[in-house]
Amino acid sequence: MIKCGTSFGKVFILFAVIYTLNACATAPVKQESIIPAKRPVSEIIREDVVHPVDAYDPWEGFNRRIYKFNAKIDKYIFLPVVNVYETITPDFMECGISNFFLNLGEITNLTNSILQLKSESTLKTAERIVINTTVGIGGLFDPSTSMGIYRQDEDFGQTLGHYGLKAGPYLVLPVFGPSSLRDAAGLTVDFALYNAMFSAIVNEFNMDSSDEDLLNAGVTILLSIDIRHRTKFRYYETGSPFEYEWVRKLYLQKREMDVLR
Repeated sequence: MIKCGTSFGKVFILFAVIYTLNACATAPVKQESIIPAKRPVSEIIREDVVHPVDAYDPWEGFNRRIYKFNAKIDKYIFLPVVNVYETITPDFMECGISNFFLNLGEITNLTNSILQLKSESTLKTAERIVINTTVGIGGLFDPSTSMGIYRQDEDFGQTLGHYGLKAGPYLVLPVFGPSSLRDAAGLTVDFALYNAMFSAIVNEFNMDSSDEDLLNAGVTILLSIDIRHRTKFRYYETGSPFEYEWVRKLYLQKREMDVLR
């Protein structure tokens, strides 16, 4: 026989445990007190004030994604290829390849100097083309710089800016990087001019169309490698947590100075 006192004691203890557990489960969680802001954000970040890092970047979300995409393409494709290129290619050959492509690019400098009516820049660029193509053996060497005739970098984006066209929205291009709506349009024109000139040179060799296509592809790849070889910038190595804003500001300021010079 079970004693009533013993059964009642067990039931009471079980009830007390269940009640305690239920109370713990439903007890409100203590929250730390929230310290209110001493000054509103509007006093610090005002819409009527232009800050040093401000820029017209209405497509910022898209641009940031492209910036990250470019960083990954650079890290996993371009830089490994460039490292191999720099390892297996002697320095004097790297220099000759760079000089060759820079000499070919003088055609865009000359064209845009003429379009902007810059007589001094036009004369210097014409001199560089003649001297580097002849004395420099097809542009493999750069005697013009040694003679004090320095490169005049001009592009169609600068030409458009020279005649009053504003840069427009900031734009990060896939692979090419920082740009603007105006400069992206200018880049298209410059590339079309460059390709037309290169195609005219290739046509002089009377090659088959398949051989021309193969040559164009090879030269384009080598040009891409050379451009990255000459560009010292490395993504996410600036030491700044605001690298995107830093690069954007530097690019836009440089382009303003390019147009005004």
